[in-house]
Amino acid sequence: MFAVIFGRPGCPYCVRAKELAEKLTQERDDFNFRYVDIHAEGISKADLEKTVGKPVETVPQIFLDQNHVGGYTEFAAYAKTHLGLYQ
Repeated sequence: MFAVIFGRPGCPYCVRAKELAEKLTQERDDFNFRYVDIHAEGISKADLEKTVGKPVETVPQIFLDQNHVGGYTEFAAYAKTHLGLYQ
């Protein structure tokens, strides 16, 4: 499984999502991720909305195997339910 996390500097939920992805990478051989800093990459809100396919108000925006799962809360719930992670 491959996750892409779109986040920005100074965002606590982005940090938590990245930490969760790092933990999953350590615990599972079949998990990896890429963190995309939307400011450093020059990605606008409109660009992110095109990628997500709907209006975006918050970050992080997270994809698992190219499927949009939502933000940190949805990612953590998915990890707990489907990836055997118990925080």
